[in-house]
Amino acid sequence: MNDKYAPHIEELAKALDGIDRDDIKNEFNKLIKFRVPLEEAKRTVLNKFSSKEGPETKIKDISQAPKSFTLKGRLISVEERSFVLKGEAVNLYSGKIADETGVCFFTAWNDFSLKEGDIIRIHNAYMKHWNNRPEINFGQRSVVEKLPEDPSMPKNEQLFTRSKKIIEINSSDMLVSSQGMVTEMYHRDVNIKGKDTKILEGVIADETGKLPFTSWLPMDGVDIGSVICFKAAHVRLFRGIPSLNFTNESSWEMLPKDQCLFSKQDLISDEPKSIPIAFVLEKDGIFDVAVTGNIISVRPGSGIIERCPVCNRVIQNNICRAHGTVTGVKDMRIKAILDDGTGAVYIMLNKELSETVFGKSMDEAENIMKASMSKDAVFESMKRSLIGSYLSVRGNSSKSEFGTTIVARSVWLPEDDLLSRLECLLLKLPEDD
Repeated sequence: MNDKYAPHIEELAKALDGIDRDDIKNEFNKLIKFRVPLEEAKRTVLNKFSSKEGPETKIKDISQAPKSFTLKGRLISVEERSFVLKGEAVNLYSGKIADETGVCFFTAWNDFSLKEGDIIRIHNAYMKHWNNRPEINFGQRSVVEKLPEDPSMPKNEQLFTRSKKIIEINSSDMLVSSQGMVTEMYHRDVNIKGKDTKILEGVIADETGKLPFTSWLPMDGVDIGSVICFKAAHVRLFRGIPSLNFTNESSWEMLPKDQCLFSKQDLISDEPKSIPIAFVLEKDGIFDVAVTGNIISVRPGSGIIERCPVCNRVIQNNICRAHGTVTGVKDMRIKAILDDGTGAVYIMLNKELSETVFGKSMDEAENIMKASMSKDAVFESMKRSLIGSYLSVRGNSSKSEFGTTIVARSVWLPEDDLLSRLECLLLKLPEDD
């Protein structure tokens, strides 16, 4: 067999780790001998030797799906695009796919004869983030199966504009309808393509949660405390946290106060109610969430640090990854793990909040470092004084490959009713037979 196929066999061997190389080579050569197109031959070999198939996943869960999964859905739109890769013209196919739980973008790196309206099952699909939103990808290792018509599969993403509670809006939503109370609001002037435009920004809330919003529509008469019902708002994502955008496709109306199902006083209150950390871990991101628990670990990177004066990145030895040698700006922070018994999250506290929790100003912390002549002195002091502390944290949560982090915007020491906490823990213990 011609050596020109050696790189492709090597690629297959890497993808099929654990499969005998000679078996892969023989199967591949047999297909090429019968004039099977190269890409089709590679896909056939992969499919034959890939004995383990990922579990079936719903669109609402793809951000937490394993590396390889199976998904069933209807193609809402399909678009073919061409680009040049390594001097060769390449076609890819993209669009939107929907199931009964949501709608998301997809990219197909091979021609699977996709047609708008088809119901398909994708084997060995994988997830990537694009513009802060999870999307489905399928390529050489994927198999696309055409399925018969299924009335339960939505035919249009507009179906997902049915009313949802604020907390239910997530990364699988593109258009959504809901209602809530405006708890914050302000106007901002922006310049779009040389034209000055006034937009409205703020926060909308119901009894389940809050989300930031931006309106490109005039909202005459709306003020803090107004309750609005909106339809077909676009959902955008930043670090997993949804935000609402009201555009020309959206509509809204104010609701009379007697139709409001939640208390204005509760929603505008500055005293949020803590929720279990387990619930936070289930979400890609939550806007303005509060949790309470014990600090079980103070992480390296806490204490006195230095930042780049240009990009604010943490630097080491006056070297910034983006700007080279710089004169660092001193700062202080706390990175810790907070646990409430249902789960644990990373928390990140800035200088002001670190001073509050640590009980020492940055100047005092620097004196500790100078007296001990050790850069780690403040970090070690933080560990001694903070581990075990009971703390409430409020901020935005986001999820990454390293776990869920809450960047705190406020912290406080809650009223610690130790007896009640012990009683709750005892109730969770299994009863003796």
